[in-house]
Amino acid sequence: MARKTVSIKDKRAEAEAAEARGEGKKVVKKKAPVKRKSRAKAAAEVRLKAFWGVFNQSMKRIALYEYSQKKDAEKKAVELTEKSKSPHFVQPVKEIIQEA
Repeated sequence: MARKTVSIKDKRAEAEAAEARGEGKKVVKKKAPVKRKSRAKAAAEVRLKAFWGVFNQSMKRIALYEYSQKKDAEKKAVELTEKSKSPHFVQPVKEIIQEA
């Protein structure tokens, strides 16, 4: 069987003839995309409160003091350092406030 060859010129002529008859390409209007609602949850408001923590060398918290009681926290750190021969230090700590 022989293969029928169709050139680009023949295709163009057919397209122009169809357009002249009114059988041209149909124009399809696109629908506007639907906006989706965000599924992400709003971040809950977290409140923090500052404290002074007394820590040992391995970052284990030994004691916790109110932020206004820094002198007491430093005294405790010095006392523990002298008692146990390992250094203790004071560092600020932020804790989450649980609201009822």
